[in-house]
Amino acid sequence: MQPLLRRSGSALLLLATLAAGVPAGAQQNSVVRENPPGAGSMAADLLVARPVGLATTVIGSAVFLVGLPFSLAGGNVAESGQALVVGPAKATFVRCLGCRNEGWRTDYGATR
Repeated sequence: MQPLLRRSGSALLLLATLAAGVPAGAQQNSVVRENPPGAGSMAADLLVARPVGLATTVIGSAVFLVGLPFSLAGGNVAESGQALVVGPAKATFVRCLGCRNEGWRTDYGATR
């Protein structure tokens, strides 16, 4: 029973992590900044903020999975998934390096 539970938990965590990118990819955001971020803010973002965001995404996914039965009972699965998984994933993976807001920068030529 224990290996089955462990495999099921791993599969659910993988599914939640993969599903977190779907809503972010479906939206078309174009953030234009008048003044680009400097080298210091890019370095701090790369070395501090992105690893913290990744850890927050992983921990939020685990908390989401643990709380999923309660969210199902309460009828707020979408809200808890947005707050615990999608929000941190967007802040980690969707914003440009050194930027504070999510979205792709249109001056980089990214068409999303």
